[in-house]
Amino acid sequence: MESGQHDWRVRLAAFDFLKERVGIHGDLLPFQVLSRGFDYEGVRVPLLGPQGIFKPRVLPSIPLTITTAPVVQGKVRPYEDEFGEGGTMRYRYRGTDPRHRDNVGLRRAMELRVPLIYLYGIVKGVYIATWPAFVVGDEPNRLTFTVQLDESSVLALPRDAVFDDDAAARRKYITVAAKKRLHQAAFRERVLHAYHRSCAICRLRHDELLDAAHIVPDSDPEGAPVVSNGLALCKLHHAAFDRHFLGITPELRIEVAAKLLEEEDGPMLRHGLQGFHGKLLHVPRRASARPGLAYLQKRYALFRETA
Repeated sequence: MESGQHDWRVRLAAFDFLKERVGIHGDLLPFQVLSRGFDYEGVRVPLLGPQGIFKPRVLPSIPLTITTAPVVQGKVRPYEDEFGEGGTMRYRYRGTDPRHRDNVGLRRAMELRVPLIYLYGIVKGVYIATWPAFVVGDEPNRLTFTVQLDESSVLALPRDAVFDDDAAARRKYITVAAKKRLHQAAFRERVLHAYHRSCAICRLRHDELLDAAHIVPDSDPEGAPVVSNGLALCKLHHAAFDRHFLGITPELRIEVAAKLLEEEDGPMLRHGLQGFHGKLLHVPRRASARPGLAYLQKRYALFRETA
């Protein structure tokens, strides 16, 4: 019993630590913060290790975190390998042996309904932490566990209430919402990283005023959340791009809508929009991160049709 109480206290301390760190750093947590972790009764408790399933020494048997590694530069991690349909997430075994101690630990977490922390790698050295995460299924034939996310307020409830009749529907909804949030954050960070955190049109460099704009909208079946379908734009140029006041030609030239070029207004219109007509877009040096031709052609055709 004492072992279970100790485990629970460590987890609550980890959740409090993450809440505090998010308050300082925002949702994007640096690797150094997670790998250093926090001190519990004089013992350091890191939240990250070399493997995706991680149990610090201070815990007796059940892992504390599960991690999806950051995407490797130039490669795309398929989202389908992580989030499934119906508000669940698939998490792969450590290796191929269901009896590996890490897999046994997650199986134990499922049996005892122990909450975990899910760390989602955005880019190298940057993660988003989501908690609590519960293992709700085990598929040895597919070498995967099924995981669902929940809201942190349930941690204050009695253990039975966390898994009451409404829990499955609640966790499904929260997991779907978390999937969208994680993927949006990942897309934004990867695009801004590729463009050296500056607007592709005006070169503004303040993160707070920058967005990751889709070339082909994400509502379109072809609007993949990949860097080659993204542009780093300041909020003014993002709004103008979305509303077809300006477009990007397949040759990477900025084109301002004719109706806007004919207008006469103050310096914002003249210097902020009209002045960029005909200029080249600033794009990443890495070819795989530059705007994809097919995306540009599709979006430019829509711009010409609308403008």
